[in-house]
Amino acid sequence: MVKLNAKQLRSTSPSEKEIAAIKRNPIYIILDDVLDTYNVGSIFRLADSVAVEKVYLCGETLMPPNSRIKKASINTWQWVPWEYAETAVSAIENLKFKIVHSTSLRTILSVNRRIENSLKIKNSKLKIICVEQHPKAISYTKLKVKFPLVLVVGNETYGVSKEVLKMADQIVEIPMWGVNKSLNVVVSLSIVLYKIMERMKE
Repeated sequence: MVKLNAKQLRSTSPSEKEIAAIKRNPIYIILDDVLDTYNVGSIFRLADSVAVEKVYLCGETLMPPNSRIKKASINTWQWVPWEYAETAVSAIENLKFKIVHSTSLRTILSVNRRIENSLKIKNSKLKIICVEQHPKAISYTKLKVKFPLVLVVGNETYGVSKEVLKMADQIVEIPMWGVNKSLNVVVSLSIVLYKIMERMKE
């Protein structure tokens, strides 16, 4: 696959064939009311870097097309499959189902997106991981990885919603040794996501 630099990405408009040709990892990212468009765009760029299966924008999270998201994502939002859900809870519930078909999910979606809703079955193997500071949180270094998995990040002020935390199989946090209490949502997600990729390649 040809790699594009930032200048090239900003001027691209990929075809469905080009998007479908990307080999994706069994990872989904859910944005639970992430409000800052810079964060949303940067998460698209991060999602592309590790070739996630899909990004879910939930609640009050702004959606593309949006000039600020485009700028922060350097247009990678067009390369990463994404979907809007009214709540992160509903996104997770939908992800508890998977496509049953002999062809890949990407092929099905490129033929007809409506097929997606007619071919779902329950998938209890999906692991939900929330990136959040919480009394039950463990260090990201102790993360137990099983695929497919969902990574959830929350609102910049309030974090991941309580309803979603109750659905989590694991809650992970980044240790903080200075006076600052927390990291930016994109930075936190990056650290955890690349730890997951490291485990995947072991």
